[in-house]
Amino acid sequence: MKEKEKKIMYPLPAPSDEETVVIQNTMWTHVVPFAAWLAIMTLLPTAGWSYAVRSAVCVVLLFWFAPWRWYERLNKHHIPLAFAAGGAVFALWIFPELSFMKRLSGFDSAYQLLGILPPWSRPEALTTFPYAPETCGWTLAIIRLLGSSIVVALLEEFFWRGWMYRWLFKSNFLRVDPGQWNYFAFFSVAILFGLEHDRWLVGILAGMIYGWLYIQTRDIWAACIAHGVTNFLLGLYVLQTGAYQFW
Repeated sequence: MKEKEKKIMYPLPAPSDEETVVIQNTMWTHVVPFAAWLAIMTLLPTAGWSYAVRSAVCVVLLFWFAPWRWYERLNKHHIPLAFAAGGAVFALWIFPELSFMKRLSGFDSAYQLLGILPPWSRPEALTTFPYAPETCGWTLAIIRLLGSSIVVALLEEFFWRGWMYRWLFKSNFLRVDPGQWNYFAFFSVAILFGLEHDRWLVGILAGMIYGWLYIQTRDIWAACIAHGVTNFLLGLYVLQTGAYQFW
């Protein structure tokens, strides 16, 4: 990790053997922070303090591995589209569970049964709210908000869009143009991304929107911003309305 590594640009000449090894090794800079997040989430209980620990550990890992060094800086012209995409995913995420949708005959039961993991098993109503300020305090609640908006957005986008989408083309993923389209890679990543979340149906649609944005802009930072906007708006919505099922 200490040696200086060359940033890969497009278009690319044929790689040397040494460069090929470097590119293959960069997979871990994308995978390890995300894997650590999942591992800590599995090992620690659901609580405000555990989310803070998870966020702190993954911030250290992100800065240590620094996957962003392999990418161009944010293009400011992509920011409006990124914000629009993030807002659209937020609206999509909460829409099926808005009060007027719950009043539609049979819709809420069907969505709860089929649209939320585990599939075909209606989830039990929440009785405790570990991330509510009255439970964990405002400091940990704000860490929860910022952790999902910044840390999660970064580690997930570098993993799903930055690495996996292009890795499905070939193992030397950094040599794949981010704007290259492939049905199998696109929908595989969107589906796996959706299944990572309890609301898997809207999660798949969210994965498609973030994926489309990345392909259109060739800008990983646009996808990160969109994801961060979604999670930040969702967090504000949860804190304002008490809809802690989303957290």
